[in-house]
Amino acid sequence: MTTTTNLEPSPVNVRIKISALWVTVLLLFAFVDIFGLYRPDVRAAIEAGEIGGFAVDQVFLFSAVAYVVVPSLMVFLVLVLRPRVNRIVNIVLGVVYALTIVAAALGEWGYYLFASALEIGLLAAIVYYAWTWPKEPARGSTPGRTEVP
Repeated sequence: MTTTTNLEPSPVNVRIKISALWVTVLLLFAFVDIFGLYRPDVRAAIEAGEIGGFAVDQVFLFSAVAYVVVPSLMVFLVLVLRPRVNRIVNIVLGVVYALTIVAAALGEWGYYLFASALEIGLLAAIVYYAWTWPKEPARGSTPGRTEVP
């Protein structure tokens, strides 16, 4: 005799889903960059003062920080922005970041391509959840009930 326990489904708010996806994207960014430090070619380029053909200077480092600051802020902004603005910002940033990840992955090693594919998948999920953001019922209508003319 077996007993089954039915777990109560607990819906997760779209804001929490998108915020968690941004956190996951950021973690992948960090780990891919950290793991890259194990590559001899990356270490040699850093020693020579360049990364990916760019000189490691104040402009490069400022740009790198700015690139990571945006998704870092999105973790919080998703929770507080108005739904309409939230939806647009997440769709635009999700697409823009996916394009930059594709461009950065060209010619990279397998681990980088794998992580890039995961990042693009996560960004696609962000765009999907933002695109399908639940609509509020019209004022005066009862949720789950359709009006008959």
